[in-house]
Amino acid sequence: MTSDVTGEERTLHQAVWDFCRLQGFEGKAGTAVLANDPATGSSVALLGLSEEPNTDPFAIGAALARLPAADYALPDAVPDLPALLLGFGLSSYRFTRYRPAQNRLPRLVLPSGTDTGRVAHILAGVNLARDLINTPANDLGPAELAFAIRDLFEAHGGTGEIIEAGELVERGFPMVHTVGRASSRPPRLADYSWGDEAAPKVTLVGKGVVFDTGGLDIKPSNAMLLMKKDMGGAANVLGLAAMIMAAKLPVRLRVVVPCVENAVSGEAFRPGDVLRSRKGFTVEIGNTDAEGRLVLADALALADEEEPDLLIDMATLTGAARVALGPDLPPFFTPDDDLAEDIAMMADAANDPLWRLPLWQPYMKYLESRIADINHVNTAGAGFAGSITAALFLSRFVEKAGSWVHFDIYGWVPIDKPGRPVGGEAQGIRALFDLICDRYGDPA
Repeated sequence: MTSDVTGEERTLHQAVWDFCRLQGFEGKAGTAVLANDPATGSSVALLGLSEEPNTDPFAIGAALARLPAADYALPDAVPDLPALLLGFGLSSYRFTRYRPAQNRLPRLVLPSGTDTGRVAHILAGVNLARDLINTPANDLGPAELAFAIRDLFEAHGGTGEIIEAGELVERGFPMVHTVGRASSRPPRLADYSWGDEAAPKVTLVGKGVVFDTGGLDIKPSNAMLLMKKDMGGAANVLGLAAMIMAAKLPVRLRVVVPCVENAVSGEAFRPGDVLRSRKGFTVEIGNTDAEGRLVLADALALADEEEPDLLIDMATLTGAARVALGPDLPPFFTPDDDLAEDIAMMADAANDPLWRLPLWQPYMKYLESRIADINHVNTAGAGFAGSITAALFLSRFVEKAGSWVHFDIYGWVPIDKPGRPVGGEAQGIRALFDLICDRYGDPA
């Protein structure tokens, strides 16, 4: 069955309007109704529109995705077609690794000449991130995560390496090794590059903790329920990398991901331990459940050595970020005001919410240690400003990059929204893709 979707003013049979009234359809944004048009003998889908400023741009596309399975022909004149297609595609996502989709999805027949390349790149990257986050830790260990990075880069002609287990210490990643050594699945660090070596350097670092028990500072059981998503930073970085390579952006892309499981065993690191870092700092352990910033610190130090033009890290790092801004609005931290302004602008335009929080230097004193160069958690400030102090800790490991920005994401949608089904989520990477296209040029 092929149905027409009204996107422009047209005359409909009175029976259609009568049917809409019977169904309670009032044309509100994000609503849709399917009716038969006696005048043409075809079916027509009516979509609610709204000019209210707070209407979600993905609402129309999400309404389309909820229609019965059929082919729906879009008219030539559709307001903001890219947002409609993106909302439809994002809302149509299903995680089907362990069971098939319960219902068939509608399909769109697009106007002739519609260029879907950019939307397709974005959807592929977002869905890659979602699939990785939604995969449970029994099927996504440190090795599988590292192999996912390898496979993506090799598919696009990239190169790199995976540094494994004890070799991490020899190669200068002592904190990555320490965090991951308690698991029966050895830690790894994936380091892959793509693109012209002479192009501007864009480096992405992602937290790849495939499951976080909390270590010896073990989490209560209810706090472990979503810990398969603790590699959400790595998943988002990989999704963004997929967009960049598919679009063939003129950059030298590098992705560095420490892949570990924070487990409990006789090999687990302890509160009060002092670790040496790749940067040379000694780090006192205040809480083993703050492991993400430790593995990120070694990875950031490596990435920073190359002096990239833009260094981005993403991590499901702190509960404090969720307390401050909730699950849908990730904070970001950067000392670069121009970069912050550009990110905020791109996030708003892409309907990919982000909010800048300050790298408030006076709080650096909360990380002081009496026996090491730094403590990795806030021990002196009554536990306040957890997301800020985590970002300040990471900032100690970056000094050569042209610009650096840290994202403290949630990586999960707890309640269905237009374009955002419940489950693993890509946060910030659509805005970052637009930012990188704008800064370094988009061949398309």
